Amino acid sequence: MAIRVLVVDDSAFFRRRVCEALNADAKIEVIGTASNGKEAVQQVAKLAPDVVTMDVEMPIMDGVAAVREIMHKNPTPVLMFSSITTAGAKATLDALEAGAMEFLPKAFGPGKEDKSGILVRLRTHVRILGRRKLAKAQVAPKVASPAAKTASSSDPQHAKEPIKKGHRLVAIGCSTGGPVALQHVLAPLPANYPLPILLIQHMPENFTTALAERLNSTCAITVREAQDGDLLRPGVALLAPGGRQMVLESQGAQCVVRVRDALPGEYLKPSVDLAFRSVADLFPGKALAVVLTGMGTDGREGAKLLKTGGSSVWAQNEESCVVYGMPMAVVKAGLADRVMALDEIGSSLTNAA
Repeated sequence: MAIRVLVVDDSAFFRRRVCEALNADAKIEVIGTASNGKEAVQQVAKLAPDVVTMDVEMPIMDGVAAVREIMHKNPTPVLMFSSITTAGAKATLDALEAGAMEFLPKAFGPGKEDKSGILVRLRTHVRILGRRKLAKAQVAPKVASPAAKTASSSDPQHAKEPIKKGHRLVAIGCSTGGPVALQHVLAPLPANYPLPILLIQHMPENFTTALAERLNSTCAITVREAQDGDLLRPGVALLAPGGRQMVLESQGAQCVVRVRDALPGEYLKPSVDLAFRSVADLFPGKALAVVLTGMGTDGREGAKLLKTGGSSVWAQNEESCVVYGMPMAVVKAGLADRVMALDEIGSSLTNAA
């Protein structure tokens, strides 16, 4: 059965291009379009699509408000299409917090070729989100405050051993659903958290600056976008810049963050695997890697090196993931020391120092 999609955009050009791209896939069927958020809410109620592609900036009702309405009335997987601007990035984060599952940047337009292959990626994302069934009662998750208590819901099979202590670094990798998941994980950490943290979230250029600012404003620890030459500091989380690679490098007695352009063949940028590998090299047996929600298998090979060196690997459980891809790859490879619900990971990190 084909995945039924509603396309929402105030631009006739984008509606046509997105419809053409989706209908080119035999497993996808566009069942309707809307030119503003209010119409989108009405069409979702009427057509009950499997997935909605949603523009951000629209008249009458914008995409963020539309997502809130849809998630309140008829929860449906929503993929946001956003302009690659600072304002577009912030609005996209608002939409993700409102309940949207994924986003793609509008890297094409009238007279502008789709050189980055966004429309091809769009089909892939729609197929994956189309398999995600949302319960009618599901709403956007709320971000816990730093002092909030979280309920324990560990996977019993992976929670028998006590949490290993003595870690010197935490490295967290994620993709689809990651921005909201990171807020859940980092919010419970106290300002004096004793370990440095590396964050690797699949995101394009410009979006990670807005994400780092958002996380910093909602967390007690310091969160900022990583810069080349940064030193690791306790209670500071460094977010890999979108569209680039972040790795660690030994420089005398110090460990330095290196931010570089992606090399040919490095399609994921930033790459969780690359970051994890560098952590495995410099912190053998002393690192804690956490793999959160995301599609694909990025992080599995890096986690394998970390485990071989004696470090710990945690994975988010399927029930709390937006897309159970990256954590599943780690779990199926037998690399996860613990598999936990999202709301439990942050509180558990305080016991891992």
